[in-house]
Amino acid sequence: MTKFVGTVSRSALTLFLVFGAVSAATLPIDLSNYRNFQLGTDLPTIAKQVCANPSQAKLIHRRPALIQELEWWPQPLGPSSAVESAQKVVFSFYDGELFQIAISYDPYETEGLTADDFIEDISVPYGFAEKPTAPANTVQKRYGDQDEIVARWQDPQYCSNLIRSSYGSGFSLVGVLKRLQAPAQAAITEAKRLDDQEAPQRDAARMADKKETERAKLEKARLTNKAKFRP
Repeated sequence: MTKFVGTVSRSALTLFLVFGAVSAATLPIDLSNYRNFQLGTDLPTIAKQVCANPSQAKLIHRRPALIQELEWWPQPLGPSSAVESAQKVVFSFYDGELFQIAISYDPYETEGLTADDFIEDISVPYGFAEKPTAPANTVQKRYGDQDEIVARWQDPQYCSNLIRSSYGSGFSLVGVLKRLQAPAQAAITEAKRLDDQEAPQRDAARMADKKETERAKLEKARLTNKAKFRP
C-alpha cells in the first residue's frame, strides 16, 4: 500500500512539473513593455517614471502632428557597482502618446557580445525571434546609411527590432506601437516636406531680421557717438 501511494505521488509530481512547464512556456508574451515602460503611455507618465519634467521633451515637429522625444540615460551617476547595459533610451511621442522606444546599448558593457547573445537574452521576455530576410532586414538612416535588422519580435499590435549599426558592432533595440507607426512616419515625412518648401521664405525672413538688427545697432551707436562727437 505504501509503495502504491509513493508511486502515485511521484506520478502526480511528474504530471505537475510537466503541465507547469507547458503552462510557463505557453504564457502570453507582452511586447508592449520595455522594463516598466509601456508603449501607448502619455508623455507626463513617462517623464515621471524617469524623474524628468515633460517640458524637457525635445520638439521634433509641430505640424501636421506633434512629434516629441524624451531622452533617458539609465547609467547611475558617480561610482556604483550597478551594471547597466542600456546607454541611452529615447522615447518618441505622437501627439503626446508613446509610439516608439529606442534603446542604444553601451558598447563597453556589451563588448564581445554577438547578435545571438542579444537574441537569446531578449527572447526571454519577448519570446520567439524572427530573422528577417532582404529587403525587410535593413533600416534606412537619415544620411543614407543602412543598419541591419538581425532579429524581430512582433504580434498584431507591437514590434521590436534588434538592430546592428552599420558602423562598428553597436546594437540597439527599437520597439514600436504599430497603430501609430504609420501615422507618425507620415507626419514626420510631411513635416520635412513643409520645412523644405518653406525654407527659402524662412531664410529670407531670417536675413531681413539680421539686417534690421544690424541697422538698429548701427543707428543706436550713431546717436550715442553723435552726441559726444568733437571735430
